[in-house]
Amino acid sequence: MTIQTTTHLNFRGDARPALEFYQSVFGGHLVVTSYGDAGMPADLPGADAVLFGLVAADSGFRIMGYDIPGEAEGGIAGGGATRRENGTTITDQAMFVSLGADSLDELKGYWDALASGATVIEPLAASAWSPGFGMLTDRFGVTWSASVTR
Repeated sequence: MTIQTTTHLNFRGDARPALEFYQSVFGGHLVVTSYGDAGMPADLPGADAVLFGLVAADSGFRIMGYDIPGEAEGGIAGGGATRRENGTTITDQAMFVSLGADSLDELKGYWDALASGATVIEPLAASAWSPGFGMLTDRFGVTWSASVTR
């Protein structure tokens, strides 16, 4: 038996640009269905918002996203912030997206792309548990914890 989990992010109007950004970082294909595509009249507010969104790459990367109906403030739902203080990660966010790669070179490519417009919490560098670990909050408010897994 096989089981797969996929992170599903809930946005306030930014699902489409976020998913397009993640596709530019990780490759793969993008599937987006708007509320209008599913039958909402096109003249209603929010008809162009994302009802279902998915980025899936051959590497195994998968992420989903949608726009919360009636929300248009931008960013991820739940928001919050994450920071380093006295060597400790302090957060009021409910979750992070964990990204693992087999090598530091592979991870660095993803890291550099995700870092565009991001707030770096912990720079990508060797840590006690990995030859490469870093943490950042991207331009959409999603915090990524990145590490070399081998």
